[in-house]
Amino acid sequence: MKVICVGEMLIDFVCTDTNMGLVNGVNYVKKSGGAPANVAASIGKLGGEALLVASVGSDPYGEFLVQEVQKYHVNTDYVNTLPMSTTFAFVSLADNGEREFAFNRGADEQLELTATEVSELTDNSILHLGSATALLGGSLSESYLALAKAAKNKGNTICFDPNYRIDLWRGRDQEFKDACNTYFKMADMVKVSDEELTLLSGQEDMKAGCQFFHDLGVKMVLVTLGPEGCLVSLNGQQTIVPAYEINAVDTTGAGDSFIGALLFKMAQAAPGDKFYEDDIEEFVAFAGKVSGLVCSSIGAMSALPTLSEVESMDFTIKQ
Repeated sequence: MKVICVGEMLIDFVCTDTNMGLVNGVNYVKKSGGAPANVAASIGKLGGEALLVASVGSDPYGEFLVQEVQKYHVNTDYVNTLPMSTTFAFVSLADNGEREFAFNRGADEQLELTATEVSELTDNSILHLGSATALLGGSLSESYLALAKAAKNKGNTICFDPNYRIDLWRGRDQEFKDACNTYFKMADMVKVSDEELTLLSGQEDMKAGCQFFHDLGVKMVLVTLGPEGCLVSLNGQQTIVPAYEINAVDTTGAGDSFIGALLFKMAQAAPGDKFYEDDIEEFVAFAGKVSGLVCSSIGAMSALPTLSEVESMDFTIKQ
């Protein structure tokens, strides 16, 4: 089964002056990015069928992005090139791998889809909604919602990752939460960080926070806990799948590679009556390995492993 990823493609200008921040950093490297593009690339690199829906500018950066994602075997038939600038994100890194972002938006927010395209994209597919910018308004937001509604009507599996970025929503948290609630009500599975769980549910307790999403109709909640692993809440049961020992260099794209690897596994299996209950711990453990490998190198896409690379490596569970 194919996985549809919709949202932004952008250029990450990553500051190589560690711990300097965006104010004091001087040296930058150009990397392809955008959460949906990262997820699609993760799926494609592992050998899955990923289709990316996005818009780039008619500039060298847009051309670069399309060429880069195609290297990861991602279908770009629904990537539009528009007469404007490509979207940029400037990223600084700290020694612990944490990041600071600044965005310069361009073509990503102008994505438009026809009714025919929406129907084509939701034909026997998994829909992944993990765009950091798609809830900000404009035609991208309209296309995003149209795809979600069509997928829901057709009974497709819908995965929603809110991808909260404080730099995009500073002082507008309630607006972000209200927008997310629309998608929680349609999603079959939700992936959040522990900080996003607290922000979006209003609960400090993780079990209560997960229940907030379940009450809205979400079947599976995945809470990524960094070095502590991932909490899976499904069918009344909660399990923490432990993480693996890694040397974190750059966490950019870690969550995207995690959900990409998970969707890669899900696309090869049937949800069954219990929505992947028998397989989910194995799937999450595999995704943790992929995410760990991505964190060990700079670049959200360039660090992505192949399936054989994941299977050939020895991993140690973090104690």
